[in-house]
Amino acid sequence: MENYTNVILNGNSLELLKTLPDQCVQTCITSPPYWGLRDYGTATWIGGDKNCTHRRESKKSDKTITGHKNFTEMLGVGDAIYKNVCNRCGAVRKDDQLGLEETPEQYVENMVLLFREVRRVLKDDGTLWLNLGDSYARVGGDNRDAGRHWDGRENNPNTSHNRYASDIGLKPKDLVGIPWRVAFALQADGWYLRQDIIWHKTNPMPESVMDRCTKSHEYMFLLSKSMKYYYDYEAIAEKSDDAISKINKRSVWVMPTKPYHKAHFAVFPENLIKPCILAGSAKDDIVLDPFFGSGTTGLVALRSRRRFIGIELNPDYVAIAESRLRPYLKQHELF
Repeated sequence: MENYTNVILNGNSLELLKTLPDQCVQTCITSPPYWGLRDYGTATWIGGDKNCTHRRESKKSDKTITGHKNFTEMLGVGDAIYKNVCNRCGAVRKDDQLGLEETPEQYVENMVLLFREVRRVLKDDGTLWLNLGDSYARVGGDNRDAGRHWDGRENNPNTSHNRYASDIGLKPKDLVGIPWRVAFALQADGWYLRQDIIWHKTNPMPESVMDRCTKSHEYMFLLSKSMKYYYDYEAIAEKSDDAISKINKRSVWVMPTKPYHKAHFAVFPENLIKPCILAGSAKDDIVLDPFFGSGTTGLVALRSRRRFIGIELNPDYVAIAESRLRPYLKQHELF
């Protein structure tokens, strides 16, 4: 396993997971791309206009983030993304990226296949800590729900939300329920669904909606490979009110989002990862993240004297993660 210690593998997560040996990882901590929300820039477009952005430029807005305030930095959001065919120039997307499936069912199926491989590489007492956010079924016509999230389709009556909603049983503006769909599908596939942890964001993304609350939480699911698994509750115990004794950590974790300035905006907060690593592994264990991004899971693992395996599709993010982790890798050699 030395060749797989403190390494970042560049490529398709599912295919690279298949190259790892059985039961080589103690815990997996990850945040996959959320369904239908953004494009991480890994596509190759075949045909069409090579100068086309393959996004709906008309959806730019300087009002809110969910109205594409940071359109360029976010690589297009929601309904600005063309998932399979560019409606502007006719180019066809070729991409291994997850999150841009046409339906929630396809996304869930891909998650099940990927985490089936994760379960194989986990030790029998291993755990999976899975962070997922949700999205909304698209709104058509003149509805101005600026806080919406989209499934990426155009407003053509033959291909828009009307047919989409009837196909998958969702109505326009329905909350899709992606986190629980994935959690229940993993449970049905053999995982033990142990807990839903609420990540309460103290600085949530602003939304200009007026018919629901602004979303300020996401889920972190704790799943295990077996009925009995490694879990060090003392490592993450909280101080009680008397500030002397400690109590078992509770299931609502309050912390802000904290972006990394060199990476894409959707960065895994270090304080969200740390309790998962401390509870789910011991020193020198291997921590896996198959959606490594800018390498925050690896960073926290090294600081906690663990090792890591990261998998990332986008080579630009791999370069960012390697640069970010290099100083800590040198320190880790001294452990």
